[in-house]
Amino acid sequence: MSTARPDSARIAALYCYPLKSARGRALDAALLCGTGFEHDRQWMLITPQGRFLSQRELPRLALLRAEPVAGGLRIAAADLPPLLIEADAPCQPCRVRIWRDECAAFDLGDEIAATLSRWLGSPCRLVRFDQAEQRLSEARYRGEIEASNAFSDGYPLLLLAEASRLDLNARVGRELPMNRFRPNIVLEGLAAYDEDQLHELQCGDVVLRVVKACTRCSITTTDQQHGTLDGAEPLRTLKSYRYDAALGGVCFGQNLVIVKGVGSTLAVGAALQLRWRT
Repeated sequence: MSTARPDSARIAALYCYPLKSARGRALDAALLCGTGFEHDRQWMLITPQGRFLSQRELPRLALLRAEPVAGGLRIAAADLPPLLIEADAPCQPCRVRIWRDECAAFDLGDEIAATLSRWLGSPCRLVRFDQAEQRLSEARYRGEIEASNAFSDGYPLLLLAEASRLDLNARVGRELPMNRFRPNIVLEGLAAYDEDQLHELQCGDVVLRVVKACTRCSITTTDQQHGTLDGAEPLRTLKSYRYDAALGGVCFGQNLVIVKGVGSTLAVGAALQLRWRT
């Protein structure tokens, strides 16, 4: 942890994940919406029973590329002919489950489900988030902020300092790329794990608040390039020095909520003004 606290840090990278647990997209700029970055985790694969699917049980999801197009979604992979789901594609309202939350969604139908099920090797259905219904982050962490989510695990945005990844890599003894950790915002100009001590970040009229450490799962052990499990790292190393008994897991990165600035844009290279916890 750094003892000298900088006043600002630079946005080194921005990422969006239109289809939950599929491959991320690097952005030059990102529009802030009520649920996080525009398009972020607006789509999801579920079991036929309605429970969300992720790389935790299906690492192959890392091979799917999902690109928002004119209100719809284009899905592709090396061995999957491109699927174009148009904005006005027929769909049916449904209920889906993410962890403890049940929320509203739209099912994109049997044909798309059959195609993706064959490719994935497991029964699945494609759903889109129903923005008419709010899904809020846990009240004890978000406080007075009405932090809405689409299909993220529980918070609108995830922050990670590049220095934290580099420190972890040095401890592990090999390069683990940023895509293992699936952040939305990567910062340069912080010392390793300085993000743990942040309270708020500001860029123009955008204010983001740090509310909860991110506990990590087996997705960090998945090779995102090949969609396969890659041993016990980094969880084994993280457990040796980043275990949080209160949260019941190893922590790496911080979850953010949006205090203000919906409708504004964040860009790579921009400076974020930092407010530290007292």
